[in-house]
Amino acid sequence: MSAFLPLARSTLYSPVWLVPFDDYARRVRTAGVEVRLERFDDAGGGWLPLDDRAVRTPGGAIAFPGLGRRAEPWMVGPERHRVRFAAAGYQPLYPADGRPFSADLAGVEFLVHPYDDTHPPSAEASPRLVRLLPGTAFPYPPGARTVRGAVRDATTGAPVANALVEARGRTSQDLAPWHERTLSDPRGAFRLALRWEGEKAAEQAGEETFRLEATERPGRTGSLTVRLPRDAEHRHVIEIREQ
Repeated sequence: MSAFLPLARSTLYSPVWLVPFDDYARRVRTAGVEVRLERFDDAGGGWLPLDDRAVRTPGGAIAFPGLGRRAEPWMVGPERHRVRFAAAGYQPLYPADGRPFSADLAGVEFLVHPYDDTHPPSAEASPRLVRLLPGTAFPYPPGARTVRGAVRDATTGAPVANALVEARGRTSQDLAPWHERTLSDPRGAFRLALRWEGEKAAEQAGEETFRLEATERPGRTGSLTVRLPRDAEHRHVIEIREQ
């Protein structure tokens, strides 16, 4: 059995396990998600598409078994790879959970360490969520409350693409936290759902207040206040500046 275990482990091993997660529906998404694997070319300084086939596990994770397996692994070092996601109506939030957000990221990056049957992988990869956020073309259900607008640079007025736009709060009944988010499109436009109650001056007040925050990267953010239903039809502009 000792000779079999390294072989089985190296055959099934994947250096990355990514779980696509529908952030609006709050569940793992198992259909309609496309992935593309790429490797960074140090000589050319760009990303090269790879034809390695992704495998979806019973638990909904996307993996690449055998990625990094080589005949002579000691001849090369670790290589940078990334996985890019696409799903109709959604925009993927990069990087995967637990890492700082930056609008210039174009995939989930990771290192692939070479190995073979004699030199099996030294560490197991842990599953990581990749959140799919509703984009401007997301088919919200009838009656869904949304606000729209654009994210722009406060100095130049230029649109900020792929900025993370968020709103947070707590429900009035049980004070459960809620969190809505989206990403701006290439023109800086966004459309954000506000399904939960905002802040109220009094329990019976008809107006709700929401604070929208936009992030381009750590240290470059912006925010504004939206009052509903007063501002429901307004086009809101969030200006990004150094903090």
